[in-house]
Formats: sequence, C-alpha cells, structure tokens
Amino acid sequence: MRALHLTKSFFSAVVFGVFFAVHSSANFAQQETDELVFLNWSEYMDPALIDKFEKQFNVEIKEVYFESDDLRDEMLLETDTHGYDLAVVNGIALGFYRKQGWLAPITANGVPNLKHIDDRWLDAFAGARGFGMPYFWGTLGIAYRSDLIEKAPSSWMDLFKPAESLRGKIRMVESSRDLLGMALKALGYSANSEDATAIKEAEQLLLAQKPYVKSYTYITLSGESALVSGDVAMTMIYSGDALMVQEHHENIEYVVPEEGGNLWVDYLVVMRHSKNQELARTFVNFLNEPEHAAQLAQFVYYATPNRAAETRLPAEFLEDKVIYPSEEVMAKSEPYVPISPRVQKRRASVYARLVQ
Repeated sequence: MRALHLTKSFFSAVVFGVFFAVHSSANFAQQETDELVFLNWSEYMDPALIDKFEKQFNVEIKEVYFESDDLRDEMLLETDTHGYDLAVVNGIALGFYRKQGWLAPITANGVPNLKHIDDRWLDAFAGARGFGMPYFWGTLGIAYRSDLIEKAPSSWMDLFKPAESLRGKIRMVESSRDLLGMALKALGYSANSEDATAIKEAEQLLLAQKPYVKSYTYITLSGESALVSGDVAMTMIYSGDALMVQEHHENIEYVVPEEGGNLWVDYLVVMRHSKNQELARTFVNFLNEPEHAAQLAQFVYYATPNRAAETRLPAEFLEDKVIYPSEEVMAKSEPYVPISPRVQKRRASVYARLVQ
C-alpha cells in the first residue's frame, strides 16, 4: 500500500482524522482488496490483463507457478485444492479432477462468454463441458537451433537417437506422459499404448537417450534460456513456447515430427473449495471477452478456442503453422486419453528410473 503523506498543518490533520473516523468503519469492507490465487504455468498470462482486472474489480491476482502437469497434480493433492481459486489444467487431468470433486461448475449463467467458445474444444475431453473453460490448444514437438545441428529433425528418432555431436546438448520435459508418449510414437505405437512390449521398448529407447540429455526440466523461455545461449541445441517443447523463446534467437525453429505429436487443450477451472467462486468465474469471463482473448493469444503465441477472438487476430498470426498446424499434422497428432491404473504405475516406475 502506498504511504499516505500528511502536511504539518494542524487543520489538515484534524480534518483527515474526522473524515477517517466517520468513514473508515463503514467503508472498510468494500475498500479491502479481495485475492484470487491462480495456479498456472509461468509466462502463460499477460500481466497487462492481470493489471486491468485487478484495477477494475479491486482484486489482487496471486499467481502460483508449476513446472509440469505432474507437479501441479501433486500440489493440488497435497492440499485437496484448498488455498487455490483457479488453475490451468490439461484436458487429460480435468476428468480426474472432476471425479475427485475438486471443481466448481463453469456454465453460461456465471460465464456468459462461453458463447464464444468453439464446441470442438469444449468437448475435446470427456467431462470438460460444464467444468472447464478451454484456454488454449497446441502441439508438442521439437525446438532446435538450426545453426548448431547438422540436420534439421524430422522424426522423433532425431531427438531420441541424436547425433553424437549432441551428447549433453538435449533437454527433455519433466513429464512421464510426454516422455513415454512421444517415445512410443517414435517407435510407431500410439502415445496411449498400454501394451507391455511397447512400453518396454519405449523405456529402452529413453534409457539409451539419457547420456545425451542435459536435464529433464522444461526449458526457460527468456533471453537466458539454454536454447538461446547454445548450451542446449534441441529440446522437447510446446508449440507456443517455441515461438516465445524464438524471440530471443533467430535460429530457433520448431517442428512437429512426421509421426505427429501430442494435441493438447488447456482449460481454466474454478476450484470447489474457493471462497471466491463468483469472482473467479468473473475472471474467467473477463479473459474471454473477445478483445482480451485475442490480446492474450498474441502474448502467449497459442491458438485460441475463442471464435470471436479469432476475428480480431491478424492474418499473420492465424496463418502461422506453429500456432495453427495443418490438418495433416493435426491428423497425425494424438490427444492423451486415460490409461489403466496398472499401466500408470508401470509408466511412473519407468519415469522414476529414468530421471533418478
């Protein structure tokens, strides 16, 4: 809070004291700032929109960041979602969250801007409609430094079986679903395969790649990124993030391999234990005002599910094949689907052995 400066004038002091005594108790409640705690990826929200909402609704948005979908799940499990008002959730997790009873409804009554959302993304994952507001969608692929590698990658095998010159120059993501899923696709299987032989082959492929991997942590998107400095030459990454880090180096490129990648949708959800559910839904609605959704899409470099926002986006943005991939890329890419607990456990053990 900004400090209040009082003059040395006795009269001013008395006037201020009388005004404060008369008005402070009556107005304190409405002067007090509400707070929304928002669990989100870093660099996944335009600070200008946060600032605008805070001023318009006299609220403070506190963003808490997670570094992987797995970590977000752990954070929410630890508290049974208490302490969070909103979160960004990937489609595959949303159904689980709903079954856990963690989510408050999101309907047109509380969020009228639902009318702008394409049904394709509202229904992309079972259980999403009525509890999740589609936020953005995109692909998982490979970002690379074209000036540091001998051959541009075209297959997932170019990442999982890299050239010898890339030893220690590869960065992978901190996600069991992405690592196993894309290793399976590299081998010609579905990213959702539950076949024991396929999973064993994927494990062997990942273990063989390990000496080439600098770390299993998501790359930073700033000018200090290892991809910008050249410490890393190739990494698994989400489409819009590749464009964000590309701002800092002209030789950074992005490709969805010929086998296809993961086609994902992120959703905004309101937590059932939030004490400010109505305000949280107001924030979701605010972000989906067409002009706000268009502004946000250009900030994060991701495809918006908001049809009205798309009419406000420049042609250059809509024609960018990283943001809006071709139908061929879309057809080859897979959304993740729920897998059996038995296979989840097996995949988790593979991941644990890999990153230990």
